[in-house]
Amino acid sequence: MERVAAAAVIDALGRVTGWSDGARLLTGHRAEEVVGKSAADLLAEAVPARALAARSGTVALRHADGRRIEMALTACPVLGPAGTTTGYVLTADPPWQTDPTLAGQAFQQASMSMSVFDVRQRYLRSNDAACHVMGVPEEALLGRFFLDTVEEAPHSEGFLRHLRQVVETGRPVRYETFTGAPVLNRDHAWSIEMWPLRDPAGELTAVALAAFDSTEQYQARLRLALLNEAATAIGTTLDVVRTAEELVELLVPRYADFASVDLLDWVLGAEELPTVPEGDIALRRVAHGSVTEGTPEAAVRLGEAEVHPASSPPARALRERRAVVSQEGEPEFRRWVEERNARSPAGRPYREGVHSMIAVPLQARGVLLGAVVGVRMRHPDDYVIDDTVFAEELASRAAVCIDNARRFARERSTALALQHSLLPSGLPGQAAVEVAHRYLPCGSLAGIGGDWFDVIPLSGSRVGLVVGDVVGHGIRSSATMGRLRTAVRTLADVDLPPDELLTHLDDLVTHLAADGPGEEAAELGATCLYAVYDPVSRRLSLAAAGHLAPAVVLPGGEAELIPMTAGPPLGVGGLPFEATELELPEGTVVALYTDGLVEDRDRDVDRATEEMCRALSAPADSLEALSDNVLKAVMPEQPADDVALLLVRTRTLGADRVATWDVPPDPAQVAHFRQAATEQLTAWGLDEAAFVTELVVSELVTNAIRYGEPPIQLRLIRDRALICEVADGSSTSPHLRRAHAYDEGGRGLLLVAQLTQRWGSRQTGSGKTIWAEQPLPEGTFPVADG
Repeated sequence: MERVAAAAVIDALGRVTGWSDGARLLTGHRAEEVVGKSAADLLAEAVPARALAARSGTVALRHADGRRIEMALTACPVLGPAGTTTGYVLTADPPWQTDPTLAGQAFQQASMSMSVFDVRQRYLRSNDAACHVMGVPEEALLGRFFLDTVEEAPHSEGFLRHLRQVVETGRPVRYETFTGAPVLNRDHAWSIEMWPLRDPAGELTAVALAAFDSTEQYQARLRLALLNEAATAIGTTLDVVRTAEELVELLVPRYADFASVDLLDWVLGAEELPTVPEGDIALRRVAHGSVTEGTPEAAVRLGEAEVHPASSPPARALRERRAVVSQEGEPEFRRWVEERNARSPAGRPYREGVHSMIAVPLQARGVLLGAVVGVRMRHPDDYVIDDTVFAEELASRAAVCIDNARRFARERSTALALQHSLLPSGLPGQAAVEVAHRYLPCGSLAGIGGDWFDVIPLSGSRVGLVVGDVVGHGIRSSATMGRLRTAVRTLADVDLPPDELLTHLDDLVTHLAADGPGEEAAELGATCLYAVYDPVSRRLSLAAAGHLAPAVVLPGGEAELIPMTAGPPLGVGGLPFEATELELPEGTVVALYTDGLVEDRDRDVDRATEEMCRALSAPADSLEALSDNVLKAVMPEQPADDVALLLVRTRTLGADRVATWDVPPDPAQVAHFRQAATEQLTAWGLDEAAFVTELVVSELVTNAIRYGEPPIQLRLIRDRALICEVADGSSTSPHLRRAHAYDEGGRGLLLVAQLTQRWGSRQTGSGKTIWAEQPLPEGTFPVADG
């Protein structure tokens, strides 16, 4: 635009005597309308005193159309022959005209938005960038109050407040805001700086500002913040589905209006790693979310599988192992939207406006797990290159968390399967006790523990009760538990007393620790409680290795802990174990349990034990119901350790099912006791077993008289099997041997072993007992009362 100067001449009386064409263009007044009239008639308000004194400054004029305009005027005095002032020549450049100076050009052509306001927050100048943002030419802004040019909104009030702050304090202000502008289709981030402008006298005359569009930097900071948040928000649990949900929650709504996570099927199972197919790829939806409640735009339901064509963005992302962006107008994007609409017509209205999507592979440690998809509908920006870099980094972090959860689930599943295979699946029926048991693996991140329990049938209708706990969690603990359980069963089969059994078990744990790696040896340890109940004598003998004492509930009584010495945990070595023995009436309930039931870092052990005793004392219809009641009353909502509970109700074998004879050490008496045994079998209705029983009694009694020491006792027990026992005072145990053709003896025990189901010997406090069991015909053994 050609620059036309505005000039006017005013005489000493303030009348206009000259008027330039530039003045006409600036004010809209023609020369004939103003020449000869007072210059004050052209003012919109009085000239500031400081402007009069300085003969320059901003003056408000009234345009011919009535609107107010402000401009910087300069007054130059006109001197007469005597040197006196006879008038003034006033010059002014309209603010929207090009400033010929370099500084003026820099202001007008600056890439950032720049404006100047007077002390009343009215526009004095605006450069091209500011006018572009506001969507109007500079003439439409000049002289107008700021709030009259923008929408009424909090960010506009904040802008005005900062302008006034500069005027009031005389100090510059710098701040950031996120807002839109009249011609911008979305909000932008702005870094704004305002500073005061002063005249030569130091008076504050205006406020200048520069607004830098920092949207790209703002978006970069948001992406970085999301990555930082992902470090704590994703992977809070070792659960694959929950980890996928956390990824979706992070993406929506800040990065996507809709997001989904689809995984390959093997990730959700325990299968080995498959190869990714080259063509169409099947993925299973595990998580999705959107800005619309209920995610109605989802065309695939949670848990449902979808086959993605080879050309689709998710399939390409997996095959190419990189983020794939697709925009509105592209053929593949159009096919993808059409397929969504065809698959789920009800969600079509919620997909209106979809314009950009990004598919990113989930890969960890070089292994593909699935894909995450982000879609934008309300968000105005398309996905760009910077978004792909961010998405790949975020997906990489999320994939590691998903893979960790997958590995944990696989190890947990393996440990649980191993542990269940080692725990008794069905307890053998026997007359000594009624049994109920519960085992609950913990849900903590530590994994499956090494808790175990067992019920072991022993000779003489006795039963061994075991509960134990291996230190640590995971497969190693489960494997150690299996070894200890096998060892306990082996030692129990030898019929060792509880304290001796724990001594041998302690030696075994010590050897296991010594044979293992150093770091494992320090962690290997276990607790165990072993008890033996005899239904004939009604005596319970038990010993513990660092384990909690069991609770006992006498018929009609309250639950109490059995007073006993716990002893050291297994693996300590060198310390003795003490056995405790007590006599129990029939119907007594004994509760054996692991520490996970009563111990927790947020609970008091004594209080939890009291709650367990109260629950055990409460009436229940059955042992099974009592087991459930105890768990409900005592177990924490989220146990940090495995819980094993074994409840037994004692039974008694009465005199009608046990026959006992004292045997004198005279071989001539063997026939008498053989006959006595036959008569007892007849009384029990077991004549079919008489032949074998006579041979067994004859051989065992003869051996006791010949090789043993008094006192000798013969006992028959009618239980689920027919048991023949001969006890003597010698501690020497018999053993099988093969007799040669010309040997006169040595065939007795071999004959017993051939004729009976099983046989053995056990040490007693006064010697030993040799026993043999015969199976009874079905329907002939008594059924114990429940």
